Amino acid sequence: MRLLDKRFVSREETLRRLQGGEDGRRFSEDHAAAAALNESPVVQRQQPVKLTPSWEDSNLPDEELNFRGVTMEVAEMEINPPKDRYNLVYWIFLLHGIGTLMPWNMFITAKEYFVDYKLSEEYTGEKTALASNFLAYVGLTAQIPNVIFNWANILWEGKGQNLTTRVVYSLVFEVFIFILTVVLAMVNTSTWPEAFFFVTMGSVAALNMANGIYQNTVYGMAAKLPFKYTGAVVLGSNISGTFTSIVSIVSLLIAPDARTSAIYYFITALFILLVCFDTYFALPLNRFYRYHEMVNEKEQQALRRAQIGQTSSAPLWPIFKKCMPQLFNIFFVFFVTLAIFPAVHADIKQSSPDFFISEKFFTEITCFLTFNMFAMIGSMTASWFPWVST
Repeated sequence: MRLLDKRFVSREETLRRLQGGEDGRRFSEDHAAAAALNESPVVQRQQPVKLTPSWEDSNLPDEELNFRGVTMEVAEMEINPPKDRYNLVYWIFLLHGIGTLMPWNMFITAKEYFVDYKLSEEYTGEKTALASNFLAYVGLTAQIPNVIFNWANILWEGKGQNLTTRVVYSLVFEVFIFILTVVLAMVNTSTWPEAFFFVTMGSVAALNMANGIYQNTVYGMAAKLPFKYTGAVVLGSNISGTFTSIVSIVSLLIAPDARTSAIYYFITALFILLVCFDTYFALPLNRFYRYHEMVNEKEQQALRRAQIGQTSSAPLWPIFKKCMPQLFNIFFVFFVTLAIFPAVHADIKQSSPDFFISEKFFTEITCFLTFNMFAMIGSMTASWFPWVST
């Protein structure tokens, strides 16, 4: 029993014995030396082991070195980058391209509904200048807010960086405006044509404010992916006009009157925007899209680390000067196009009643369908047969 007592001496007893004799003095000296060594500026606290290969020029961040936040799925995607199966992501961006120009195309293509029905002398009982200049007013009311909010979306670097907030709120707002438009088509507005006109112009302005944010955000999302996905958005924008023209013609064919035709027509736009809303939330579920978002985020983090101590804003003016020739090319093409289409082009009338296209469908086919269809063909041709100068 005494032997066992010696083996199991308490910790306090051991320290007391050490501090009493020669061993105690040695223990105290060693303890003091160790404390001084820890406080020395030469010897620092031991850092975690970094598994950085010797051939690397710079150390990776601790999060990557210690594999923090790296899941098996992320590791697998980095080893075997996923493919866009069945081109699902491509078709989603093409659909969003259709949605970006849906508000504009819906209001300009519905000329017969607004000019020949809601604002006509037969419906209102009075002749006004609102009907004759309707498309010019629509073009002005649509394009100015669209340009302003496109630029605001580019330059605003504050809280608006959340893409989901931008897309969701802009699409919900557009859906609300189209619901209001359908309601106005159902209501008898013959006694208040001026109020109907200004409500319609307000709807056009509000739609294009939201659409300016939505359109710019969709192009920003596509920019994270390979270049062909930006082409999908452009192609979808051109398909949007052709699709809208076909919907307008079909509505005129199947509907008994202009009011019912307009209801079918605007409900179709509502359906497309709701599908765009749903497919936006489907994108993060796709491994191909998640992989490219991850790659883009790593590139942005590397860029931010390289710009520590420097300004983080993009040098917009040098970029603008470098791109000036192509920017002027795009501006001039759109300037000439929108100066003629649709305000001037839509007022062209058939010269002979024997023309093979009836008067009811003349503007729909010769103006809107023809213009949008050949714009779509031109866009597809440019993507199929690229011409890159060396």
